[in-house]
Amino acid sequence: MPSPLLTIEVTRSEAGRARLRLTGELDFDTAPELTEIAEALRRDGCHELEIDMDGVGLCDSSGLSALVVIHRRGSGPIRLTGVRGQLQRLLDRTGLSEVLDAEAVDARDVG
Repeated sequence: MPSPLLTIEVTRSEAGRARLRLTGELDFDTAPELTEIAEALRRDGCHELEIDMDGVGLCDSSGLSALVVIHRRGSGPIRLTGVRGQLQRLLDRTGLSEVLDAEAVDARDVG
């Protein structure tokens, strides 16, 4: 059952690619939903995943763990876009910003 705390919009682009746009909180309660959707996309042939984090207001250790699990279980790259604030600092401190190919939002571009 989808969580009211996290919305995941999936857009399939060219063959083998999909974009997941997250809005809400990526935490203990919602991280399993993201993992399940990513695994289903990969089973359906989407091996390259772009995960848009611009709408994520909170990401705890469970959310971070879900991103690592998606990366490790995948047969293709994942790329995080729209990363900012607390999540960017967390990814930088753990060294995962490079592993997960995280693209930070330029603070000058934020209104």
